[in-house]
Amino acid sequence: MNRTSLIAFSLLFSSTSVFSQEAEFYQCLSNLKEKAIAQGITQATIKDSLDRVKPRPKVVKLDKNQPEFSATFETYFNRRVNAWRIQKGQALWKKHRKLLNQLTVKYGIPGQYILAFWGLETNYGGYKGKRPVIDSLVTLACKPRRGKFFTKELMQALKIKQKNGFSYEKMTGSWAGAMGHTQFMPSAYAKYAVDADGDGKADLWNSEIDALTSAANFLQHLGWTRAERWGREVKLPKGFDFSPIGQQKVYDLEKWKKLGVRMADGRPLVVANMKARLYLPSGHTGPAFLAYNNFKTIMRWNNSSFYAISVGHLADRIAGATQLVIQPPKLPRIPRDELKAMQQSLNALGYDTGKPDGIIGSRTIAALQNFQKKKGLIADGYPSDKVLKILLKSRINSKT
Repeated sequence: MNRTSLIAFSLLFSSTSVFSQEAEFYQCLSNLKEKAIAQGITQATIKDSLDRVKPRPKVVKLDKNQPEFSATFETYFNRRVNAWRIQKGQALWKKHRKLLNQLTVKYGIPGQYILAFWGLETNYGGYKGKRPVIDSLVTLACKPRRGKFFTKELMQALKIKQKNGFSYEKMTGSWAGAMGHTQFMPSAYAKYAVDADGDGKADLWNSEIDALTSAANFLQHLGWTRAERWGREVKLPKGFDFSPIGQQKVYDLEKWKKLGVRMADGRPLVVANMKARLYLPSGHTGPAFLAYNNFKTIMRWNNSSFYAISVGHLADRIAGATQLVIQPPKLPRIPRDELKAMQQSLNALGYDTGKPDGIIGSRTIAALQNFQKKKGLIADGYPSDKVLKILLKSRINSKT
């Protein structure tokens, strides 16, 4: 086959592939319409939603590159907890003080936390997302990775649209279908959105009162504990045994104190009848955090420790606290495919990370710690350059 023929064949194959993908999308869309009708969605709603849908390839790309999994803690944290967000949050606390105090009394959520969620989700309403929610949800529902989840979210979005009379154009949001000031997914919107201003519908796009009240209601149902904070920065003693790191290891504060953990400024740890987990998002060279029950609640909103730490510290700063004692160090970003390769190497050497996915969860941290201990390294569970190089060498040696 000559060069010209090869190019023509390649173009034909490419166009055939695109056509096939488009055909699959519209077949999936047809199936979704049938499911919507079975769940009571009217033809009028379908005409003003599913009949207008277009595939959104960029949404699929964004789903594969979420910042919680692709950025270093230093980059993620400093972009979210910045001077502008702190000052804006303090100004909005003054503006909404009466409402926020009422929400604290009714739902148990201090105002600074509600503001912190609002700030991280949409810059206090400054950017609520411009993507058509229905298009995003259909696109993701037609992909196998999380198709079932997004199909359920799509059905909820259609019901919200039908119930409230929202137009297709109005229902804009994030690439994943989150909506309004506080970026509720449709299932959360359906369960926890509150019509707090009394206009007959919970409008999380245009009513700050509805949005903030809904956020408080949501957090209460997620399990927020009254009169407790999210966690705090702490100082670890020299020679600390890093074994109890992450979600799986929870101790009473009294035990953390006995292990030598102190307040970030060096004072003795304040002890109460509370349990806590230890997080080292940048490894042993960065800040350390003890996370309480409300940290888990924040992660039920967004299952990322980076996100939860950022929400908690932003809330503290809005309430007048100072910056972290130990600033997150600038560390090189590790691409997700390299993290996946790291997990594969650990598995091959007998350190179980589960199915390699390029996401550093508690299982991967534990496996990495066991490897670090075996090699006489500081077992902080962080994949530093040094650790990755030793891991690669160990993998090569195991094959020879």
